[in-house]
Amino acid sequence: MKLICKSHQIGDVAVVRCVGRIVAGEESLPLRLEIEKSLLETKKFVLHLGSVAYIDSGGLGALVRSLGTLRAARGDLKLCELSPLLKQVFEATHLKGIFEIYGTERQAIEAFCHRPRALAQNSSGSRPKVICVDSSSDLLAYLGAILRRFNFDVYTAKYLSDATTLVKSTHPRLAVCGPATQESATAFEKFRQADPCMQILVLPPDFQASEAGKGGSSLMDRVGALLNTP
Repeated sequence: MKLICKSHQIGDVAVVRCVGRIVAGEESLPLRLEIEKSLLETKKFVLHLGSVAYIDSGGLGALVRSLGTLRAARGDLKLCELSPLLKQVFEATHLKGIFEIYGTERQAIEAFCHRPRALAQNSSGSRPKVICVDSSSDLLAYLGAILRRFNFDVYTAKYLSDATTLVKSTHPRLAVCGPATQESATAFEKFRQADPCMQILVLPPDFQASEAGKGGSSLMDRVGALLNTP
């Protein structure tokens, strides 16, 4: 089975899910292209390898090269949910110690969330954490730009399931949710319960179409009111 790679972003971590075979030559090209297309946005990658049925020496070498390239650029590549075959491969080649390998995708993502706080506690440790959730990349970019100007530590997610993972690892003070997040009451309730102490701000349906300046002022007024509530 040829390699199929699909990626999505959770906060500032790109998760790449691989299905098929990772082998030398052109057959491993989809993985390289999937990583390259996200490099402008992040250098933090998680490879989900639970559905990889086979990997050869060249394919494993490709993973090692990708790891070296990302770490040289002050990024990283973590692996998660290895298939039984891959577990055997990493044990047999003694490469298990080179990569950071996690049992679940959530654990791999959390590893990225924890390390920056330890290394840069003075720069971001005192800033309030906010998570923004919406299916629109444009709206997420807008919300992030506004909130960062007011010295918030901002995380973004396009899906409630991904946002729930981020909440459990970062414990933000506030979540700013787009209108689409209300479409599934069950998913939204699970997201809300991920951290009962988190304040939640749900944006009105016409927020994205509102004038940018007024929308920003309204956003920060509502954020301030929520965070100042005892």
